[in-house]
Amino acid sequence: MTAADQTPAGVRDAGSGAFRDRVQGRALDLFHSAWSPTPATVRRWALVAVIVNAGIAVTGAAVRLTGSGLGCPTWPRCTPGSFVPAAHDAHSPVNMAIEFGNRLLTFLVLAVAVACVVAVTRVAPRRSGLVLLAWIQPVGVAVQALWGGLVVRTLLNPVTVSVHFLFSIGMIAAAFALYARSGEGDAPPRRLVHRDIRTLGFVLVAAVLVLLIAGVVVTGTGPHSGDEAASRFGFDIQSVARLHADIVWIVVGMTFALLFALHVTDSPGRARRGALILFGVELAQGVIGYVQYFLAVPALLVGLHVLGSTLVWIATLRVVYLMRSRGPAEPLASGENRLDAAGV
Repeated sequence: MTAADQTPAGVRDAGSGAFRDRVQGRALDLFHSAWSPTPATVRRWALVAVIVNAGIAVTGAAVRLTGSGLGCPTWPRCTPGSFVPAAHDAHSPVNMAIEFGNRLLTFLVLAVAVACVVAVTRVAPRRSGLVLLAWIQPVGVAVQALWGGLVVRTLLNPVTVSVHFLFSIGMIAAAFALYARSGEGDAPPRRLVHRDIRTLGFVLVAAVLVLLIAGVVVTGTGPHSGDEAASRFGFDIQSVARLHADIVWIVVGMTFALLFALHVTDSPGRARRGALILFGVELAQGVIGYVQYFLAVPALLVGLHVLGSTLVWIATLRVVYLMRSRGPAEPLASGENRLDAAGV
């Protein structure tokens, strides 16, 4: 007889009932955070949007790295005649499960996107700028889903796969803009640093974007295609990898220059700390990049490198927003602490 068998039925029922009540209570809290939002809950939903968009970019890379890119060989169905994985001679159950699982994550991203739209349209006062940024999320998910179908139908053509990842980068940028703007007011932007430093920040964003594009070219040339049937870019892998490394050094140098300029001009501490975090993330990403190169790009390290690229992108965007202010968010809900105008 097990311990569970010895537990009185009433105690088991009470325990399961308490757990059910907790789940229902959490679900109601989650619903009300979007349906009856405060400025703070709007910002939390925006942060969740940043996280899920970064997450699905990484899991999408995991699909490719495990050779599961065509685990579901059709779209929108997983296999011919079935929306869920079914026995298929050309694809293993594991590959099918990985690809189908990534497709299911799209619904999580969509749910968060819808919650963002609901929250920003119901919060008082309604801010048109936030509404526009929030609507980018569900529209972007729809575009990504349709593009994902094109990726499958082109048998993982490296161009379509690369654009698929870059769409995710754009979605992260829109979600982070919603997160940053929801924590500040609607006053005209006011620089918190010297004009030239602010300009350097914008140039750094452009440089990181170029770095990401170079990274997807390296990925599209390298060995992890996602499936044996997938094509590759016809570039020399060593040449594109070296070009990518050169751009990395340019970005790291610009980040160091930004960090130095913020320090010598006694810029706000938040901006300096943000630049220091970005610099640290870039150095960690660089170590992973060089290690994976000399170890013949093992799949695990490539996955970590993709995660690092999303973190570099987010940290870069964060620094830019920390170098300006639009004033405090108003009005504040009763009992809430004032959100710092520049605290992102």
